[in-house]
Order: sequence, then structure tokens, then C-alpha cells
Amino acid sequence: MSIDWITVGAQIVNFLVLVWLLKRFLYRPILDGIDAREAEITARMGEAAQIEAAAQQQKAEYEERIEALQASRAETLEAARQEAEKERHEMLTEARRQMDHEQAERAVQRTEDARAFRAELQKSAAEALLSLTRKALTDLADETLERRIVARAAARLPEVADRLRGSAKQAVALTRDPLPEEARARLRDALDAVAPGAVLSFETDPARSPGLSLTLGSVQVDWTIGDYLEDLEAMLDESMNGAPGGESRDVG
Repeated sequence: MSIDWITVGAQIVNFLVLVWLLKRFLYRPILDGIDAREAEITARMGEAAQIEAAAQQQKAEYEERIEALQASRAETLEAARQEAEKERHEMLTEARRQMDHEQAERAVQRTEDARAFRAELQKSAAEALLSLTRKALTDLADETLERRIVARAAARLPEVADRLRGSAKQAVALTRDPLPEEARARLRDALDAVAPGAVLSFETDPARSPGLSLTLGSVQVDWTIGDYLEDLEAMLDESMNGAPGGESRDVG
């Protein structure tokens, strides 16, 4: 069998022409399209990578902000808790101080009330004692008691000698009931011893308290049941008020 080299050469040429045509009009556009597609894909992937990187960065920023907010919130809550605890402590301290102050005031008030009650009780008791004493002395008062008071006054005239000495020479002895001559003589002798030359006269007043009232010029000295009771009342008042004892009157 013989080979037709012309036909073979023509087929080779046809094949080469076909390959060139395919490459020129088919493969090249396809390759260019593939390259363009790859370039587009690469660009899009790059953009996607950039977007992803930006998203990651933004996410990181958001996370940092969230952490900062959470930290700030925790700090704010802690500060608020501490402030609330401080205010609670201050309120409790103030409440305790106020309570202690009120308790102290109530204790002082109770003490004052107790003192006032005791004073009122003592006053009532003293008034009752004075009333009973006055009633008893009034009921028991008679000429004998008055004479005894006059005798006691005569014995105590030297105690008031300084007041009577140098006064007027006219003296008056005032009693509720008339004194017997014996009592008058004793009183004259006692007065003459402290105020020599004084002339003593006697007067009576049925309305007065039993006892003696001796007047010599501007000086008057009393020894009566009323004066005794007044001295007793003054002593009771001083005792209740805690005051020191004052000077005694010219009675007793």
C-alpha cells in the first residue's frame, strides 16, 4: 500500500490550521475568560479578605467596647454599692446617736420627774406634818402652855440682850391670855437684867397665837406657837431644797 504524501501533508496543514484557529478563536478567548474570571475571583477574594479583616477588626473593637462597658458597669455598680453602704452606715450611726440622745433625755427626764415627785411628796408630807402640829398645838394650847412659853422666853432674854440694850425705856409684853403675877415678875426681872430701867407693861389679844411678843422701842421679839411653826416650816423647806441651815429666829 502506498502513502499519498500530498494528502498527508494537506491533512497536517489542515490540522495545524485547525489548531491555530482553535487557539486563535477558541482557546485564547476561553483562556482569557478563565484568566479574567480567576482575576475577578482573586480580586473578590481579596476584597472579601479585606472585608473580613475589617469585620474582624470591627468585631475586636466592639468586643473591646463591650468589655470596657462591662468593666465600667462593674465599677459603677461597685461605686454605687460602696456609696449605698456608706449612706447606710451613716444612717445607722445617726439613728444610733439619735436613739442614745433620746434615751439620755428620757433618763434625765425620768430623774427630774422622780426628783419632782419626791419633792412634791416631801412637801405634802411637810404640809401634813405642819398642819397636824399646828392643830395639835392649837388644841393643846391653854394658859399653862402660854405661861411655859413666857417662862422660856424670860430665860432666853440674855440671848437677845444686844438687840434690846439701848432701846426705848417703855416695853410692852403682849400675850393671848392674862399672865399671872408670878410670870409677870419673872419677865420683869429678866428684862431688867438685859435692859435696866425699862418699864414693862402687859397687854392681851385673844385673837393671837399663844405665846409672848415683847416690844421695846423699835425692837420686837416673838416667842409664839406660830413662830415655832414658821421656824419648823422653814427648816423643812431647807431640808427639802438641800439648802444649808440659815440663822434661827429669836424664838425657841
